[in-house]
Amino acid sequence: MSNDQWILIIDDEEDLARLMETVLHKEGMANILTAGTVADGWARFQEFGPDLVLLDIMLPDGEGYDLCRRIREVSNVPILFLSAKDEEIDKLLGLAIGGDDYITKPFSPKEVAYRVKAQLRRAGFSDEKNVTRNLVAGPFELSANETELKKDGKSIKLTAKEIGLMGCFIRHPNQILSKETLFEHVWGDEFFGSDNTVMVHIRRLREKIEADPSKPAFIITVKGLGYKLQTKGKQR
Repeated sequence: MSNDQWILIIDDEEDLARLMETVLHKEGMANILTAGTVADGWARFQEFGPDLVLLDIMLPDGEGYDLCRRIREVSNVPILFLSAKDEEIDKLLGLAIGGDDYITKPFSPKEVAYRVKAQLRRAGFSDEKNVTRNLVAGPFELSANETELKKDGKSIKLTAKEIGLMGCFIRHPNQILSKETLFEHVWGDEFFGSDNTVMVHIRRLREKIEADPSKPAFIITVKGLGYKLQTKGKQR
């Protein structure tokens, strides 16, 4: 893992923030910033332009949800929510407004470090050699390092998770990919059948690449089986 990336931890639990900083350092991530409020978190984000944000939801001067929305107006940097709020509606809201992952407290710091490293790899911070050619399927072109998607030559701003999903689809055009397959490849975790994470991200992805998200022409739902990227034949 490269030590050039910057990680911003926004959490008012100082002991937890220090613990995460220690664990991330041990995992090879040298540049860690911390903040305990929405205001300080936003100021540090603007000053340093971090490559990944760990964001608590309940902060002294507001909610992490609002800060996530503000960050999403200017950046596609990976955002991982850390929260004691463990209701499904809280998780779905976090993902719907632009979060890339949602981790409930209490959690294993090692697990968080693993998820951080996975997000950074998908965002382009990997020591592994990248392939030397772009991936193309239909009107879509994904850059070799999987950081930029173009449709008909025009760049589309996507989050790291949305890029991951498009990578799966573009590698397997016109093939049905199950929700389990997408989850395991993009999130790197074991799939749980009740999890709506994939569905939420597919909906957000459609809003960015489809002319009419309610009648998708490219990312097609195959009832009971999964999704596919349709690049040939009749498009609806």
